[in-house]
Amino acid sequence: MSTAKIKTVVEEMVRPFLDENGFELVDVEYVKEGGNWFLRVFVDKEGSIDIDECGRVSEFLSEKLDEQDPITEAYFLEVSSPGAERPLKKPDDVRKAVGKHVFITTYEPIGGSKEFEGTLLSFDGEEAVVEIGKKKHTIPYAKMASARLAIVF
Repeated sequence: MSTAKIKTVVEEMVRPFLDENGFELVDVEYVKEGGNWFLRVFVDKEGSIDIDECGRVSEFLSEKLDEQDPITEAYFLEVSSPGAERPLKKPDDVRKAVGKHVFITTYEPIGGSKEFEGTLLSFDGEEAVVEIGKKKHTIPYAKMASARLAIVF
């Protein structure tokens, strides 16, 4: 089974449990590092998620994976919070980050730069406006390579 298919199957498997318990699925990764495969599931909730809640998700998902057995090779299951520098994977994630400090990279330069770190002033689904210092930069969503929350020091 392809990596993309495994991610989809795991998302479908865990989503009802997450919805029922007020958790949000942030991302699923299935990656090979060194000689080992890792299935990483990142979950969150309003206000932040704690280790016990991650443990509940892990136990539920582990049972489901054992029942359905969609992954043929040996792997390690990790369930965790996305952390302080949470990735913004979907348009809704970007929308929820308005007013926060973000770091965005683009596929091609916009105004001579491919990296933007500042306050996300707005996002309408098509374009994000990021303020860096006193200058505002408009970044088309279609040109965003990656986006995440950023810690301000």
